[in-house]
Amino acid sequence: MKFLGDTSSGSVGGKTFSRNRFGQYVRRRAVPVQPRTSFQLDQRALLSTNAAAWRALTDVQRAGWESLGLMISRTDSLGQAYTMNGFMAYCSVNNNNLAAGNSAVSDAPAIVTPQDILTATVTLTTSVFSIAFTATPLSTGQRLFTRVSPQMSAGRQFNGDYRLVDVSAAAKASPADIFSAYEARFGTPVSGNRVFIHLQVYDSGFLSSPFMVTQDVA
Repeated sequence: MKFLGDTSSGSVGGKTFSRNRFGQYVRRRAVPVQPRTSFQLDQRALLSTNAAAWRALTDVQRAGWESLGLMISRTDSLGQAYTMNGFMAYCSVNNNNLAAGNSAVSDAPAIVTPQDILTATVTLTTSVFSIAFTATPLSTGQRLFTRVSPQMSAGRQFNGDYRLVDVSAAAKASPADIFSAYEARFGTPVSGNRVFIHLQVYDSGFLSSPFMVTQDVA
């Protein structure tokens, strides 16, 4: 149900407040689904590992992460900008490092701004899923993080469900072939379905701005 009132997000008293392209709305609060897939359990284990590692840092190290967090800006679901605290910055950098196959770091690194993906041309059929991108190749140490959606109706215009399915080798040259990775996660692409794609460049624990594109399965 749409409503006029103070900007709100979250749940209270059995109701959930949020917004979409048409404005603010309120709905009955739904109990989150707990599928307990291997991917969900891995993420929960990672959160526990991060919390334990954070507690083991020295005060000086935590202060370094706090300073780094103040330099990292994000936007919440209401479109409001915020900066990270130290623990958020620690998790962000090290989750990216681990996903890239690198080691977690205890000392806050100098902030890095990776190059953005400039263009992406997707070839998607029932047997091919390839993404030609520029600039190519990526710089030394940089990797391409590819997040994708499950298959959806071709009439779908919006998606908020992106999942990391492929991290390229360092200094990857175009194109990126992700068919096997996608098929293992979501099954064989079905002709007529739509897939949403989210690309970022990784460098030293940081990610570039996302490049997003959609493609229907031919």
